Amino acid sequence: MTRIEFRTHIADKIGYTCRLVRKALSSAPGSRLILFSNDKALLNRLDDALWTFSESDFLPHAMLGDRQSPYSPVILASDDHADMPHYDILVNLSAVVPACFARFDRIIELVSSDPDDTRAGRQRYIHYREQGYTLHHETAQ
Repeated sequence: MTRIEFRTHIADKIGYTCRLVRKALSSAPGSRLILFSNDKALLNRLDDALWTFSESDFLPHAMLGDRQSPYSPVILASDDHADMPHYDILVNLSAVVPACFARFDRIIELVSSDPDDTRAGRQRYIHYREQGYTLHHETAQ
């Protein structure tokens, strides 16, 4: 069964996601992540941030559908009905439950401190709980 974690009270989702990617790639070589949002503008900002996040870290990534995406450890995706190159870890930056969530080994739900995002996060939490998933929660630091 998919492991679902909620990370809440995030002040800056893009910065937090960059740090999460850096940690995953450095602490667990071979990690593969899908960063999902149905907001393409947010994904474009995240794409830029992953390239410029740190002068000393390389955070390889590609947009889903790019010719390099099958080889990239980090994929940015806006279509939750598309075939993914893997189903390891899904990082959800959107306000919705991704349609493909049950295919993944692990989901990390990112919830900001914005009231609308917090409400949407609570709805996702309820959805997963009603489906019988064990949920884990961590307040972002």
